[in-house]
Amino acid sequence: MRLFAVRDYRHLFGAQVIALFGTGLTTVALGLLAYELAGPRAGMVLGTALTIKMVMYVVIAPLAAAYIDRLPRRALLVVLDVIRGAVALALPLVTEIWQVYVLIGLLQAASAAFTPTFQAVIPDIVTDEAAYTRALSASQVASTMESLLSPVLAAVALTFMTFDRLFLGTSAGFVVSALLVLSTRIPDARAGAHTKAWDKVAGGIRTFVTTPRLRGVMALNLVVAAAGSIVVVNTVNYVRDALDGSQSDVARMLAASGTGTLLAALVLPRVLDRVTARSVMLTGAGVLVGGTAAAVTTVAAGLTTWAGTAVVWAVIGVGMALVITPTGKVLRDSAGPRAIPEVFAAQFSLSHLAWLITYPIAGWLGTAGGFTLTWSVLAALAVTGAVGALLLWRREEERNTVRFPAGAGTETGASGAIAAPEAVAVRGPGADRTTLTKAA
Repeated sequence: MRLFAVRDYRHLFGAQVIALFGTGLTTVALGLLAYELAGPRAGMVLGTALTIKMVMYVVIAPLAAAYIDRLPRRALLVVLDVIRGAVALALPLVTEIWQVYVLIGLLQAASAAFTPTFQAVIPDIVTDEAAYTRALSASQVASTMESLLSPVLAAVALTFMTFDRLFLGTSAGFVVSALLVLSTRIPDARAGAHTKAWDKVAGGIRTFVTTPRLRGVMALNLVVAAAGSIVVVNTVNYVRDALDGSQSDVARMLAASGTGTLLAALVLPRVLDRVTARSVMLTGAGVLVGGTAAAVTTVAAGLTTWAGTAVVWAVIGVGMALVITPTGKVLRDSAGPRAIPEVFAAQFSLSHLAWLITYPIAGWLGTAGGFTLTWSVLAALAVTGAVGALLLWRREEERNTVRFPAGAGTETGASGAIAAPEAVAVRGPGADRTTLTKAA
């Protein structure tokens, strides 16, 4: 079954992509707005705003996933887009920092509810199992591409408009997203497999906790967040104050990171045909550790240059692509078909939890203690995550190939325990026979 031959999915996916890019452009514009309102304290303002974003994602997204089958989903998606469009229109009008926090809280609450609602709709309009798995992966790729291309688009836009116009473009994007949702036929929600809301929230997290390779993914989330926070939160102050750059220069430096990610993402599909996901992702962790170390060295030694910063930012972008791009494959290989949505939802929440740790460090400590101290702390977190992933995700775990029978999944019983799939074939390294065992 061709995924994009499904009209309703095609329209919904288009709505998701447009909304994602709207959110990405808002993030770039928000950094510039924070600098206009707070100057040298812009990092703290942006860090706080992004921390609010992560709180909303960590708290609201799981609750939305738990209760989404009780609501009219098409109407909800449209309302969420309308809310986000209205907030984007209001942001250029703010005059106080607290107003930024309130509006960002509202905007991100709507965004946090949109993603699980979108994911809950997919199985009802993409009924083929293989196509459904591809749809989940396409959604993740769209999220990755947004982080790559939003800064590039912002850099282009800022060459002929002021940053407040980016908010207007974002608002228009949310309107288009709402119209695309309205053009789809989304059936009424069916009752989920779990009888309790918490089972839906906790099912995927339990799978993460009990699966070694997924525990490694959790550690890698911390590496990505630690390095990424340097770029997302501190770029605006670093470029405007340390490099004496302009608004467009901020977007161009963000685009340097996005370009690194894009180039790596284009090469990775062929690499993953020959190299294991574990090797690629741990290499990415090493690249991110190297990037954060280079950032610390550069600022501590006073070697602040445009070219040097752009190279470091691009290296961080490459490392993020190496970790993020294979994640979907690892998630699919770690759960049966019925458990895949829960595992993807868990990754959504757990990855944002890592950013919730690093955003305040980059914003608040960056304002109070300066770049050298802040980036040293974030580099230490990156090292911790990389070492943790190496220890948690052993090489033999990657060599095992887990195959679930059709329809098998990780089911949560009434007791809250995880029941093993009916039969899981695990072919160990160098083995000529297939044995039955629990998923690693």
